[in-house]
Amino acid sequence: MILNTGCRTDIPAYYSRWFYHRVKEGYVCTRNPYRPEQVLKYRLDPRVVDVLCFCTKNPAPMIPRLAELGCFRQFWFATLTPYGKEIEPNVPDKRTVLESIKQLSAAVGPKAVGWRYDPIFITEKYSIEYHLRAFEKIASALSNRVSSCVISFLDLYEKTKRNFPEAREVTESEQIHLASRFAEIGAKYGIPIRTCCENVSLAQYGIDVAGCMTKAVLEAAADCRLTVPKKKKSPRAQCNCLLGSDIGMYNTCPHGCVYCYGNCDRRTVARNVAQHDPDSPFLIGNFRKGDQVIEVRQESYIDRQMTLF
Repeated sequence: MILNTGCRTDIPAYYSRWFYHRVKEGYVCTRNPYRPEQVLKYRLDPRVVDVLCFCTKNPAPMIPRLAELGCFRQFWFATLTPYGKEIEPNVPDKRTVLESIKQLSAAVGPKAVGWRYDPIFITEKYSIEYHLRAFEKIASALSNRVSSCVISFLDLYEKTKRNFPEAREVTESEQIHLASRFAEIGAKYGIPIRTCCENVSLAQYGIDVAGCMTKAVLEAAADCRLTVPKKKKSPRAQCNCLLGSDIGMYNTCPHGCVYCYGNCDRRTVARNVAQHDPDSPFLIGNFRKGDQVIEVRQESYIDRQMTLF
């Protein structure tokens, strides 16, 4: 199975101590975000967890103890964008994040690290020309350090409109211009470009539009073949990503990015973070009266059959 940690919050940046403790204990619990009384219990066992997937804006807190994950195959997405503190108030200095990504790549290997340059939005300050300069600068620094780069354009969810009222959609012509130039820059530095749930016509510019965390991506990162049951495929028609089994929780990321889709508002985040216990099986809080604990059926997807090719 594939175990995700980063679709709802940034565990490496803020909850690394908790995560390493869960690995030591051998299990983790998470609440169904739509049915909070339903508790899903996962074993953290490399015999059934084929790939641990992380998504972070700051991998640094995890790096000193990565040896504790040595028995797990891993895939990391590290987000590095050119935005300032007015957009990403609590993300560390970009040069610091860049160095952390290099350290991460050295520890787990470039095949297991993907760079995310997203979400992309256009303002007077963050113009198309600004993005092109910033993207090339980062790409040159990450050449031979990452397996690919995923780009996406800002989605105006209601919470995004509320927290980032000056945001606007990136027009189709702007998307095409940026994506095609990014593909050229990526080729220059040996970094393939991917999109997820974006305009499939971008494929004509040499961009892989199948998704960001597909079976093929994880097979390359883990250096193995996976046989994924059909029922585990992406529920989204626009991509082929394996995004289920996430142990994170919405409204728990203190980065405070104004474009965030995982947080409603800072007050809710602060209230939840105050309930974090590094020794709890849950990221936030603990067991409650009336909880219905479901031990998730986990099985390895690794295809162990020998092949001549």
